[in-house]
Amino acid sequence: RLNGVYKKLLNDAGVTHYEGYAKVIDPHTVEVNGQKITAKYICVASGSRAVKIPIPGNDLPNVVTSDEALTLEKRPEKIVIIGGGYIAVEFACYFHGYGSEVHLIFRAPDPLRGFDEDLRKHLHTLMQKRGIHVHAGVSPESISENADKKLVLKTKDGNEITSDVIMFATGRKPNSDKMGLEEVGVKLDEKSGKVLVDEYSKTNIDSIYALGDVTDRMNLTPVALMEGVSLAKTLFLGEATKPDYDNVPSAIFSQPPIGTCGLTEEQAATKYGSVDVYIEKFKPLKHTMPTGRAEQEQVLMKLIVVSDGQTGAGRVVGAHMCGADSAEMMQGIAIAMKAGALKSHFDSTVGIHPTSAEEWCTMRTKARTTTAADVNKS
Repeated sequence: RLNGVYKKLLNDAGVTHYEGYAKVIDPHTVEVNGQKITAKYICVASGSRAVKIPIPGNDLPNVVTSDEALTLEKRPEKIVIIGGGYIAVEFACYFHGYGSEVHLIFRAPDPLRGFDEDLRKHLHTLMQKRGIHVHAGVSPESISENADKKLVLKTKDGNEITSDVIMFATGRKPNSDKMGLEEVGVKLDEKSGKVLVDEYSKTNIDSIYALGDVTDRMNLTPVALMEGVSLAKTLFLGEATKPDYDNVPSAIFSQPPIGTCGLTEEQAATKYGSVDVYIEKFKPLKHTMPTGRAEQEQVLMKLIVVSDGQTGAGRVVGAHMCGADSAEMMQGIAIAMKAGALKSHFDSTVGIHPTSAEEWCTMRTKARTTTAADVNKS
């Protein structure tokens, strides 16, 4: 359905599109299905693909990635998901919601490396309360098939988990190979294969640009759209425009979902020297009734504010939430943060009662102050 929507958008805009494998022949020529197309500029936006870590048995039947997981013929009674990023977490909650027994395995102490630490710990706890089997600090060693045609995952700590399906959510690789890029001199990262670009999305070849996941900057669909708009302004409107990655909101559609914008506590303390942290944890009002899910739906909301005496004092530089409707709230908060909102603006705003959102306006008590020195100690 989405492919059809995008085709219609292209057609309505008068764009000629070709379906096939493209190869860059020279700095101004692309070949598709034997047809050569020339242009003043070439933009590479080929995205990325899911990858499996190289362990024995990763090619067995029913060992899948996020791509194949959406086309399974039937719901697995039991599934093991390897990985701790947002794709792993979302699929763990997705399959659990449909009634599968879910085992989530990752090497770190908590899921979602790179996100705020309080969010990571909070969601970890809530997933366990929902009944997802979370195996933290565990690394996979091999996969085999038993006599019953079930998959057996062996971990490096000596344990085994039998499952119907094993899904790898262990990262993605930029789609930059077999496209002729290196042959025409475009520089790629030796380790990851990402296309290397400058702050205007230009490669080392003046006529070739790249954006989106293939550059591995901030891999979110709306960010790729923003990069595309910035590039169009630069190339065709004469307005040199750099993509702006500050205060980009994002969401993880776990259960409950996460919404986040700006810096983590550690990032903010490192950048500004000292930040004040405000945190609220509570059960949503509707779950004070006997829904049986109050402990699973507990909300965490967090604001990070530049401390007095620092450059930018009072500015909100991080907002993080785990709880129902967090993504919806975060879109509005991102607008405020983009406009330079201060904590005093939040405090002076009248809340809508009874909602969880009003808590953004009532966080008056500071939980702690974190400094750059504190981060360095940890």
